[in-house]
Amino acid sequence: MSTTYETRYASSPQAVKHYDTAQLRSEFLIDNLMELGKINLTYSHYDRYIAGSAVPIQPLILESIDPLKSGYFLERRELGIINVGGNGTVTADGVVYELGFKDALYIGSGNKEVIFKSDDANNPAKFYLNSAPAHTNYPNIKVGLAEANKLQLGAVETANHRTVNQMIIGGIVTTCQLQMGMTELKTGSVWNTMPAHVHDRRMEVYFYLDIPENQAVCHFMGQTDETRHIWMNNHQAVISPPWSIHSGAGTSNYTFIWGMAGENLDYGDMDVCKITDLR
Repeated sequence: MSTTYETRYASSPQAVKHYDTAQLRSEFLIDNLMELGKINLTYSHYDRYIAGSAVPIQPLILESIDPLKSGYFLERRELGIINVGGNGTVTADGVVYELGFKDALYIGSGNKEVIFKSDDANNPAKFYLNSAPAHTNYPNIKVGLAEANKLQLGAVETANHRTVNQMIIGGIVTTCQLQMGMTELKTGSVWNTMPAHVHDRRMEVYFYLDIPENQAVCHFMGQTDETRHIWMNNHQAVISPPWSIHSGAGTSNYTFIWGMAGENLDYGDMDVCKITDLR
């Protein structure tokens, strides 16, 4: 079977205070992504969010998994895809979408067959997947990186100069609750999402990429007065509970994909944490 999955349960902030490094990583780090020839999924009990990957050498079909109790994967779900590898295609109910490096695709609920293919098996596509429950169907839409809504944030002086590429988000794509985009840090900048923030109405997953060899990112999470950190490598993801900050600093500049779902679709709905109040 080419599809594997694991389940992650919700943890309270009181419990997380007592986690050691191994348990923290076991609960929140997703480190089995981008496995050649496979679809790997992590089903989170935070907003029933799924994060995963598909790396086709031969064509891969998106199959339903047991926690969904559905006849097909997108029976009651929507799907966001961003390709972080070689060129490839995603076919949704017979319609073929070509995805190059850092292109995104939204697939609405009700699409029964989703097939992933690589143009070149020696340079396979690497499809990063996010999925959330959906109450209705919205049209499938491809969003190239050039078509994203781009926000220039931060500054070189504070080491957080970055471009936020809003891709699967209101104004570009209509979704039920899923939002996805990609933030690219400029050379010399290492901090993402700083000042940190919390949105207790939505969970979020970060997926790190473009991390140079022998470099890493230190991802911060936890409540503002009880922070924790997880060291992360290229092509790893981390689950951020709604009650947690999500921020990071790298030993080099890098890129990360953010995906979230929950109570609303207001990208700007966040409670900003004062930097000097972090503990």
